[in-house]
Amino acid sequence: MTYHTVNWNINEDEFDEYVWDKATTQFWLDTRVPISHDLGDWRALSTDEKQVINKVVGGLALLDTLQSEEGVNVMREDARTRKEVGVINNFLMMESIHAKSYGTILSSLNDQQTIDATYHWMNNNPRMQYKVERINNIYQHGDNLQKKAASVFLEGILYYSNFFTPLWYRGRNQLANLSEIIKLVIRDESVHGTYLGYKFQQAFHELGTAEQASFRKWMDELLADLLDNEFKFAEAVYAPLGQAIVTDVKQFVRYNANKAMNNMGFEAIFKHAAIEDINPIVMNGISTETANHDFFSQVGAGYLMGDAEVMTDDDYDF
Repeated sequence: MTYHTVNWNINEDEFDEYVWDKATTQFWLDTRVPISHDLGDWRALSTDEKQVINKVVGGLALLDTLQSEEGVNVMREDARTRKEVGVINNFLMMESIHAKSYGTILSSLNDQQTIDATYHWMNNNPRMQYKVERINNIYQHGDNLQKKAASVFLEGILYYSNFFTPLWYRGRNQLANLSEIIKLVIRDESVHGTYLGYKFQQAFHELGTAEQASFRKWMDELLADLLDNEFKFAEAVYAPLGQAIVTDVKQFVRYNANKAMNNMGFEAIFKHAAIEDINPIVMNGISTETANHDFFSQVGAGYLMGDAEVMTDDDYDF
């Protein structure tokens, strides 16, 4: 059999090349963000606050480990174009960088005993393990559409109960470098979710009416189950910070659930969960301009291969 090289001069789907350019331009590394500069803010936090932050960062490490080892890999099997494989390969590398970044955060702010305890927690927490097992079962046994829906739900919804805390502190002008990493991850995930949602729509529209209805029933049941687990996770993890924060986290998850559904071509599922319904401190954390970091020593949230660029709401709403 003759093996043919991928020809990037052939336009199979122009969105492939657009996303490739967007994703590669956004390349970044955790080692360029000086997390240790947050130690002053970190030491001023209460024990409860530190534990919550460690848990949400640890939870993200677990979820991105799943994506880097299983989730992105299975997307290659159903690629519609050869350039899509290249885009997915980029996503795979970035998921590995994300997973490593959370370890960088934990090790920069904590002693070894605390780090070990956090890893033990993330590997044994029933709510965390439930969503990982639920999603990975679809990755291993689902069809093309099911795998894409699971990935969009994981990156576009389940991450966000964990993203809330760093953004909340950044909105209060605290933990600037930790939140820089989270904002960089969010910018990547916005690209990933939009791209996979687009590929999902292409395949979904090829189904017959009855097949679409059957899939939608399966998808709605999956989402309801994941959200039930996610809200209980938020209640348990955020309880030390008060009920008001728990309520705000749930609203943040609902808002992102609506965005994930929109990415897949469906209507929003939650009323009263628009951007104006999100805690303004969190939205301020997303919108806060990057620090003027020197490219060769520190990298802000606008790291674009040497050009500093402010992260805006448009990055979040890719």
